[in-house]
Amino acid sequence: METPLLEVTDVVKHFPIKSGVVVEHEVGRVRAVDGVSLTLRQGETLGLVGESGCGKSTLCRTILQLTPPSSGSVRFLGEELVGKSRRELRPLRRQMQMIFQDPFASLNPRKRVGQIIGDPMELHGLAGGAELRRRVQDLLDRVGLRPEHYNRFPHEFSGGQRQRIGIARALALRPKLIIADEPVSALDVSVQAQIVNLLRDLQQEFGLSYLFVAHDLGVVRHMSDRVAVMYLGKVVEESP
Repeated sequence: METPLLEVTDVVKHFPIKSGVVVEHEVGRVRAVDGVSLTLRQGETLGLVGESGCGKSTLCRTILQLTPPSSGSVRFLGEELVGKSRRELRPLRRQMQMIFQDPFASLNPRKRVGQIIGDPMELHGLAGGAELRRRVQDLLDRVGLRPEHYNRFPHEFSGGQRQRIGIARALALRPKLIIADEPVSALDVSVQAQIVNLLRDLQQEFGLSYLFVAHDLGVVRHMSDRVAVMYLGKVVEESP
């Protein structure tokens, strides 16, 4: 059988609650993610839904090792991610990218669009100079922006345009997996439809797999092959 792209097994993330002025001691724990198991196949979209505070965003960050889990296993193409150092994770980060929920807070306001999208390619040694600029402008075109936006700052764009910049940044390294953490929740309804359709078109063009987090069940139904429901840090239901 084909190796799943992503296997999450019994992942737990607890945050300690501490008290005390001179000597801190643990008085409780926030069970943000409490034993989650998921599987994502190549080319598939898994929708993840649940009420605010149920642990969806924490799970996304834990899968990418942005927040190390308390326990459990995360395997990407059969390779274990938990416990790897930053140096060991670096080549794998090219294959896993994230679209963040807030298009205003997720872009560095001091960097131009060309730097925001081009830095990942430069850091991983994929392009530089004129070739880097050409690739960035090509990505801008693919996500519905103009090449001349290359030298602008994030504050010069609307919310929908900023989210397109975030999508272009996620695509810069040609990943296999994109985790989309509520990518349309901060946008107007008309813009939401444009972004969702863009994500579907890009999935077909690049053969992407999505872990797609959302509150809007209509969007989830439109995007997803399977849906998992989270409640209080656990996956309580999963179905087509």
